[in-house]
Amino acid sequence: MKDQKKMYIGSFLLGFGFLGALDGIVFHQLLQWHSVIHDAPTTIQIISDGLFHFAVTLTIIAGAVLLWLSGKPHEPKSAWKSAGGLFLIGGGTFNLLEGIINHHILQIHRVHPEAENPLLFDLAFLASGVILLGAGWLLLRRVKQLDV
Repeated sequence: MKDQKKMYIGSFLLGFGFLGALDGIVFHQLLQWHSVIHDAPTTIQIISDGLFHFAVTLTIIAGAVLLWLSGKPHEPKSAWKSAGGLFLIGGGTFNLLEGIINHHILQIHRVHPEAENPLLFDLAFLASGVILLGAGWLLLRRVKQLDV
């Protein structure tokens, strides 16, 4: 795998894993709004959260290893912007996939099920994914314009 491809995939995985970890820390632990499988016995909730945290930790490690293996970039300024853009795209992808699959298709949990309007929180979660994807895409587009 070429160094640039390793950097791109590693940056995407770091963003994906980071947003997953942030979701777990904020929504599962600090706010205690939900767990991966919300309507289940406590033991199942804890196990599902543990498996989720393990998976996002492995994703972060894989991203970091790929970035490390990609070596020093030839154009550090554009490489950092590309990495940042792909990090944001990875994070946005996590929010969209997790939100669509877990909140809407499987319906195993909602962002804030006890809220007066839980759908509003689910839609805001999806919107944050779209915003992250858009910001990452704009950053990548800017790098490509500077390279031309």
